[in-house]
Amino acid sequence: MSIDPADPRPLRVLFAGQSERWEEYETPLSAAFARHGLEVELDTEFPPETVDYIITAPNGTVQDFTPYTKAKAVLNLWAGVEGIIGNETLTQPLCRMIETGLTQGMVEWVTGHVLRHHLGLDRDITRDQPVWDFRVPPLATDRKVTILGMGELGQACALALAGLGFDVAGWSRSEKRVPGVECLSGEAGLTAAMNRAEILVLLLPLTPATRHLIDVATLARLPKGAVILNPGRGLLIDDDALLAALDAGHIAHATLDVFAVEPLPEGHPYWAHPSVTVTPHIASSTRPGTSSESIAENIRRCEAGEPLIGLVDRGRGY
Repeated sequence: MSIDPADPRPLRVLFAGQSERWEEYETPLSAAFARHGLEVELDTEFPPETVDYIITAPNGTVQDFTPYTKAKAVLNLWAGVEGIIGNETLTQPLCRMIETGLTQGMVEWVTGHVLRHHLGLDRDITRDQPVWDFRVPPLATDRKVTILGMGELGQACALALAGLGFDVAGWSRSEKRVPGVECLSGEAGLTAAMNRAEILVLLLPLTPATRHLIDVATLARLPKGAVILNPGRGLLIDDDALLAALDAGHIAHATLDVFAVEPLPEGHPYWAHPSVTVTPHIASSTRPGTSSESIAENIRRCEAGEPLIGLVDRGRGY
C-alpha cells in the first residue's frame, strides 16, 4: 500500500465529476483501488486541504482548485481537456483520460462508419424502390483514408483500418511512426493528407490552431466526393463551410458525432440535410469500469514516483 509514513491515513480521493455520476463510479473505483493495492478514502466531500487526488470533469462540482493545496494530480474523466485547461485555478498536474473503453469505442465507431461509406451501404439500406442495383464494391486497398490526429485514439483507428487493408495516412503536428500507416506532419504534410483523403476522419484535439481547421480552403483540397467523419471535436469544423461544400456536391457525405453546441439544436441545418448523418456524441464514451482502472493506475504511479499517463502539456493544450 502507498501510505506516507509521516501521514498514516489512507489517501483521500475526491470524486468531483457530475454528482449524478457518483453512483456509477463509487463501486468500480473502490474495487480498482483495492486491486492496485491502494488504501483510499473515496467520497464527494472532504476538507479541501486534506485531498490527495481529484477526479473531475470540466462540468464537475469543483471549479476552484485553489483550496486543494495538497492535491498531487487532477484526473479528468474526459479525453478532451479544452474545457478545463483554461481554468487558471488549476495549477496541479492534469491528466486526460486514456482508457481501453474509450479507445475500443472509438475504433468501433470509426471502423463501422468507414466501412459503411466505403461499401456504399446506404444505397441498399435506404432503398425505397425494388431496384436490383448490382455493383461490385471496391476493395479496401483501393480506398484512401486519412486520419487527422495521431494521438492514442488516432493511432488505434489507423492500425485497425490498415489491418483491414485500407490505404491509411495519418497527420499530426509532430512526426509519428505507425507501422503500416503513412505518417505526415507539418503544413506540407497537411496539404498532402487532405489531397488524398477519400474518407477523412477528424481526431484532433481542440486548440487555437485546430479550431475551424476544416474550412473553405481545406475542404477545397479534398477530392470531389470525399466523405468526412467527425468523432473528435465539433469546433474543428466551420459548419457554414461544410454545409456549402455538401450543397455544392464537393463533399458527398458528413457523418458527425460532435458539435459546437450540444445537444445539437433542433433547428440546426445538419438535422435535415440529406447528406449528413448525426450521431449523439456516442463514438467514444468514458465507461466507469475501464476508466476506474486507469484512474487507479495513475494514482499508483504517482505514489510510486512513476510518470503519469495522459499528463497534459499545457503549452500544447492537450
